[in-house]
Amino acid sequence: MKFLESLAQQFAGKPIDWDELEEGLIRADLGVPITTRIIKTLQEREAWSVLGIGDAIKAVRDEIAQILPIEPTLIRQAKGKPTVILIVGVNGTGKTTSTAKLARYLGSARFQPAVRGILPRTRSARQDAERCTKDACAPRVMLAAADTFRAAAIEQLGVWAERLGVEMIRGQYGADPAALCYEAYQTAVKHEIDWLLCDTAGRQHTKTNLMAELQKVKRALGKLDPNAPQETLLVVDATTGGNALSQAREFHNALGLTGLIVTKLDGSGKGGIVVAIQDELGIPTRFVGTGENIDDFAPFDRQKYIENLV
Repeated sequence: MKFLESLAQQFAGKPIDWDELEEGLIRADLGVPITTRIIKTLQEREAWSVLGIGDAIKAVRDEIAQILPIEPTLIRQAKGKPTVILIVGVNGTGKTTSTAKLARYLGSARFQPAVRGILPRTRSARQDAERCTKDACAPRVMLAAADTFRAAAIEQLGVWAERLGVEMIRGQYGADPAALCYEAYQTAVKHEIDWLLCDTAGRQHTKTNLMAELQKVKRALGKLDPNAPQETLLVVDATTGGNALSQAREFHNALGLTGLIVTKLDGSGKGGIVVAIQDELGIPTRFVGTGENIDDFAPFDRQKYIENLV
């Protein structure tokens, strides 16, 4: 159910109950600051006592439209060397699956680097012929299984790598994730890889020692390329509600996030957390997972999001 649908049913043909409206907006994970602004906007209008739910929905749409970026935030690509994407998050958010979906997206015809002015690098005319079609060249993607602690995590990512036909760097369980990502980058350079996706272990954002481990991974990559990782994406589950904001806050403080991958957005009656994170932290949602299949993954569409949300 869209998060204002129940309110629309509740207030149909009746004046707004401000307390219930406030409760509904907060329950939808828009957060207190945004909810307060919406309520204030409505109450400042003339004849507010006879406003209906239609006015509330319009106010919500207008407020969200002002917060979310009008233009999508493009992935920052490195020229002449691998573009590194560090993927982080807490346990159970769908991080490894999201890594595989992103790998599929970046290596597919849906993503055409030529449009962005950067062509994938190839080592021979034969490779050019194999990777390039009439419209675009397929970028080369490599996965780094930097989750060396979760049971079967390496095997899970390995299955995805095999299905996608991409290379993967793996280590032993308990290996140092920073050293593995360092090795993966060196291998990516050697094999002229366009995209290196580092899938890190899920960790609670409140564990200082585990967050420090991620900082070590980032420092290791930075020794090989001062700009790496070019992107640090946090995977959040839309159904976790306000806890996702706490996660984003802590990961951002530790790593400097550049974006979100939001899973289960299609099945959430909430979804306002996307707006709350953008409003407080300025972190844009870059991709959304919309289902269980490998292709159920797409860049965040601001207009579609607003329409679906309310």
